[in-house]
Amino acid sequence: PLGHKNAELTDAQIANALKRFDIPTDKPIITQVSRFDRWKDPVGVVEVFKRVRERVDCRLVLAGNMATDDPEGADILAETRTACGDLIDSGDVIFVLGAKDTDINALQRFSSVVLQKSLREGFGLTVSEAIWKGTPVVAGNVGGIPLQLKDGVGGFVVDPRDHDVCAERVIYLLENPSEAEEMGRLGKEHVRENFLTTRLLGHWLAILEEVMPPRRIR
Repeated sequence: PLGHKNAELTDAQIANALKRFDIPTDKPIITQVSRFDRWKDPVGVVEVFKRVRERVDCRLVLAGNMATDDPEGADILAETRTACGDLIDSGDVIFVLGAKDTDINALQRFSSVVLQKSLREGFGLTVSEAIWKGTPVVAGNVGGIPLQLKDGVGGFVVDPRDHDVCAERVIYLLENPSEAEEMGRLGKEHVRENFLTTRLLGHWLAILEEVMPPRRIR
């Protein structure tokens, strides 16, 4: 939690980061932080946002980059922009490319909801990063994500291909800010208890204690 991506930020630092990318603060923000990769499903994120926007006036931020080992990255970014239609010109969808760790930190902290609508995933570190900041997450029930996120503890897990259910969960969090805040609080404690480096270090020390014979002090 001490790195630039997860350290505490002041309100002024958050405001400066948003200003740097011309992100207004006049309405709730939904953010997905990910590469522009088919398995992260940015086009699906846009489709979910369109459904949410029919009920709640909000803004979508897509923050990420293109993996250097993925030749499709530029095509997927272009497809995502096309899926947005006029939502980019209206300022309702904002792309943040090449952001620094501190900028991502600020985005995750300011967002009302963070999405991680992955179709496939490893551990999915951005989920724990967002939850650590107390921001509720709606994420795909794939890979390591369910280890980090339980319904009602940090947000919701969903079938990532079900855009309607995903949108409903986001809408619920936007329309019930007190419950969203409580989910974020519970999720942060779950991350604190299970995924911080200090906890992992304790596990390693316990293993070493088991496998190494005790040594006498002369």
